Amino acid sequence: MHRFDPRGEVNRALLIGVSAYDSTRPKDLHGVPGELAAVEHNLSLLEGALLRGGVFRKGEVVVSGSPYLDAFSESLRTAADEAEGLLLFYFAGHGAVPSAGDELWLQMRNARVVPGSRAVFPGADPFSSVLTVLATSRARHVVVVLDCCNAGNAAQVCEALADRRRFSVLMSVQANNRIDAGDDTTPTPFTARVVRFLKDGIDGDGGDVTFQDLSEALTAHMSAHHTTLRNEPWEPQRWGDADILLASPAATPTSTSTSAESATTAPVLPPAPPSDPHRPADSTRVPGEELHVPRRLFTRLRDSSLVVASLAGLNQVLGRLRRSPARAVGAAAVLAAGAVGGYLAFSGSGPDQSACGPSLELRLLTDPDIESTVRKAADTYLMSAANSASGGCRRSGITVYSAGTADAVTGFRDQSDPWQRPLGEDLDPQRDIGPQPDIWIPATSASVARAQPVEPPRTYVTLEPDGDPLAYSPMVLSVPQNIAEASMGDRTGGSLATLRKKLTGQQNDAGVRRTDPEYTDSALLATVGLYGAGAGVSKAEGSVAQPGPPSLTGSDLLCALPDDRRVDDRTAALVPEFLMVSGTGCDRTTRTPRMAEYPADVPALDPTFVRVRWDDAERDKAARDEAVRRFHDWLVSKGGEGGRSETYRGGLDVFGGDGFRSASGAHDFLVTPGTDAGTLALPRPLPGPADADAMTAALKQYRNANGPGRVLFLLDSSGSMGDLWEGPGGAPGILEQSLGGLGERDEYGVWAVASRNGGPYGVLLPFDRHRRADAEKTIDREAVVHDVEADPYGALKAALVDMAGRGRDERPQLIVYVTDDEDNNRLTAGGRLDDLLKSAEDKGVPVVMAALDSGGCDRGKPDARVTEASGGRCLDTKTDLAAGLRDEVARTGTGDE
Repeated sequence: MHRFDPRGEVNRALLIGVSAYDSTRPKDLHGVPGELAAVEHNLSLLEGALLRGGVFRKGEVVVSGSPYLDAFSESLRTAADEAEGLLLFYFAGHGAVPSAGDELWLQMRNARVVPGSRAVFPGADPFSSVLTVLATSRARHVVVVLDCCNAGNAAQVCEALADRRRFSVLMSVQANNRIDAGDDTTPTPFTARVVRFLKDGIDGDGGDVTFQDLSEALTAHMSAHHTTLRNEPWEPQRWGDADILLASPAATPTSTSTSAESATTAPVLPPAPPSDPHRPADSTRVPGEELHVPRRLFTRLRDSSLVVASLAGLNQVLGRLRRSPARAVGAAAVLAAGAVGGYLAFSGSGPDQSACGPSLELRLLTDPDIESTVRKAADTYLMSAANSASGGCRRSGITVYSAGTADAVTGFRDQSDPWQRPLGEDLDPQRDIGPQPDIWIPATSASVARAQPVEPPRTYVTLEPDGDPLAYSPMVLSVPQNIAEASMGDRTGGSLATLRKKLTGQQNDAGVRRTDPEYTDSALLATVGLYGAGAGVSKAEGSVAQPGPPSLTGSDLLCALPDDRRVDDRTAALVPEFLMVSGTGCDRTTRTPRMAEYPADVPALDPTFVRVRWDDAERDKAARDEAVRRFHDWLVSKGGEGGRSETYRGGLDVFGGDGFRSASGAHDFLVTPGTDAGTLALPRPLPGPADADAMTAALKQYRNANGPGRVLFLLDSSGSMGDLWEGPGGAPGILEQSLGGLGERDEYGVWAVASRNGGPYGVLLPFDRHRRADAEKTIDREAVVHDVEADPYGALKAALVDMAGRGRDERPQLIVYVTDDEDNNRLTAGGRLDDLLKSAEDKGVPVVMAALDSGGCDRGKPDARVTEASGGRCLDTKTDLAAGLRDEVARTGTGDE
C-alpha cells in the first residue's frame, strides 16, 4: 500500500476542543450534559505532539478552545482553503445523535438540545456539513480525528462522500456509545493515548507513526484497558484505507540536519507571519525568533532536486543565526537568491513568482470511477509547459470533483435552472452535485445523450461533446486467479451469463458483485449486461446481492473484497478493466491475485470530453474558452515517450498509465500494463460503447426492482433488556434508526417479545403502511420492559408463519429480532432450535438477528445458526450493529436512507 508522506507540503491542522459550554444541565433543561474540563488539556498536548512530529511546522497548527458555532465555521473554512498537502481536523467535545442515529452533531460552546425543533441541536454542526467543507480543500489528503461520545456514528455519514479515497477518519468509540472524559486534571483517555503514540512512536522507541498504525494501536489499547458507559469494550473505529504519515518523532521541526536527504524529505518552510488575517497571532513567539522568508518562494522550491543543497545550507545557517535576526535576514536573502537564481535559470522563468496574479480556475465534473485518472491528468497538466506563461506563471487552475452519475445526468437534463439558482433545501444541485462545471467528463458517451435536455425552452445549459471519446475500457469480470479460466479462449467471447456459469462450474459457491448502478456509469453498464442475460430483473438482482449496500465505485469494491479472505477467494467483481491496473492502490499483502474475463455483451466505457456552457455566464468568457481549449488539446494528445514513468507529455499518457486503451482501431492499450495486472492484450471480440436508451431502461428497472417490501420487527422486551433500552443506542432506538430504509409503500410492524397473557409476543405496532414519524411515536409510547422472560422460539416460529403467509406475491421480506440473547436457553431447550432451523429453511424468509451482545454471532451460536438457515444476517456489537441493521432493512424497503 502506498504511503502518503506530507512532509514539505503546505499542511494544516485545526484542533477544536470544547471544554466550556454556555448551557449545561441541570441548570438549563435544554443544555448539554455538562462541562468537559479534561478537553482543555487535550489541545496543548496534541499541538505539541504534532509540532514535534515533524509533519506540521509552526504556524500550521491552529488551536481553537471552546469556540462558538460561527467562529468554528470560519476557522474550518480557513483551514480547508489553506491546506495543500495534509489537512487534519480534530474535534473533542460533546457529540450528539438524533433518534434516527443517521447523523453526528459536533456541539460547540453555544450548543443546546431542543426536542422537537427542526434543527434538534442548535449551536452544533452536523458532521456531514463539516465533511462538505473539508471536501472543498485542495489538500491531497484529509484526516479527521473525533474524540466524543457516539463518534462511531460518523462512519455512516462518510459513506456519502464522493471522493472517499481522499479521506481517513479516526473515531474514538463505536457507534451509539457514550464514553467517560476522565479526570478533570488530565486529558481524555483517547486523546492521551493518541498523544503518547505520536510523541513516542507506536512501540515507545520513536519511529514513524502512520494513520493505519495509530488506529490499530489505539483499538488494541483502548479495548484492553477501557470500557464504554454501556460497559462494553471501548473500541475506536477507523474509516478509510489510505495510509498517511502523521508523525516521525525522531525528526523535529527544529532539526538542523545538513544532509541532502533530510532537506529533500522535510525542508524547513517558515510559517506565515502573524499578521496574516487568517491566523491568530502566536502570543508565545519571541520577536525575531522566526525568520519570515516569503512562503511562495519556498513553495516553488520545495520539490526541486536542483536546490536541495541550497535548502540544506539555508537551514543550517538559519539554525546558527536565530540569535541574530538582522544577520539571519541578510544571510537568508543571499542564500535564497542563489537558490532561486539557479532554479529559475533552469526553468527559463526570470520574474519573481510573487508577481504572478491569481490564475483562472476551471471546474471539471467527472464520473467517480474515473476521478482518480482525471485528477491525475489535471495535476500533470497544471505543472506542464502547456499551462505555463512566458514568465513562468500558471495560466489556469483546475478543480476536479465527481458526483453520482444519475444525479449529474438529472442535473444537466432537468435541473439547470436550480443549478444556477437553488430554489431551496429540497432541490439544490450545487449542494448535491457541486458547482456549475466548465467541463464534464462522463465515463460513457451515452451519458451525454442521456443528459441532453428534453425540453430545450426550459434549459439554461448547453453540452458540447467531442465527436470522439478520449479513451476506451471494457467491462470485465475480475475473477480470483484460483477459480479463473486457464485458456485465453475461455476468458473471451462469451456472454456474461456464460462466464458466470463457468465460474460456478469452477467453484459452486462463487459469487459476483457489482457496484451501485446509480453512482457510476460502469455499474449501470454491468446492470445492462445482467438484465440482458434473460434471467429476469429480480433474479438478476438476487444473483449479485450482498450483505449491506453495494460499494460505490469499482476501486472501493476491489479494496473491500480483501477484508474477508474467504469472500475474496470466491468472489468476482464486475468492474472496468482499467481498474485492474490502477484501482488496487489499497492492496493488502493477502489480496487474492485476479484475472480478467471479458463478457461480450456488456458495453464498454468510452470517457468523453464535454464543454459545458451556462446561460448568462459572460464573465471571463474569452479567457475561459481559451483555458478550456488549451487543456482539451493537451488532454487528447500523446507524448512520444509514453511509458509508465511519472513524466507525461500528453493527457493520453496519463490515461494509458492508468490502464486505458485507445478509443479507436483495435483498442490497443495506450501503455502496456505489467504482467501482474491479469489483463489480456488482445481480447476478441471487444464490445462497443453503450446505448443511451438501454442505460435509461436498465436504471428504471433497477429502481423498480422487487417493489415495496415487508418487514416484521421483533423487539425483546423482557426484564433483562432494562439496561439496554434508553437512548438512540438502546434497543428501541436502534430499531427506530432502521426505519429510514422503509418508505410509505412498504409494510411493517413491531411485536414486543415477552411471555405475557399466555403468548410469546404482543403487537406493539400493527402490520401496515406507516409514516415514519407516526411509527416512532407509537414505539416511544408503547415500548416498555416487562418483568418477565422472553420466548424467542415461540416468537420467531410465529413470525416465520406470519410472513410466509403474506409473501405469495414475491415481494421482498425480512424478519428482524433485536435481543440481548439472555433467554436463548428457551430457544435451545428440548430440540426447539432444530425445529426452528427447519422452519426457517422451509419458509424462505430471511431473519436478521441483532444481538446486543459482543459474542452473539460467534460460529455455532443460536443467532448465527438461525440466520444461516434462513439466508439472513447476524449482527452483534463487535461491529456497528445499528448501521448494519439499517443496511439490511434498506435492502428490503424503498426508503431514502
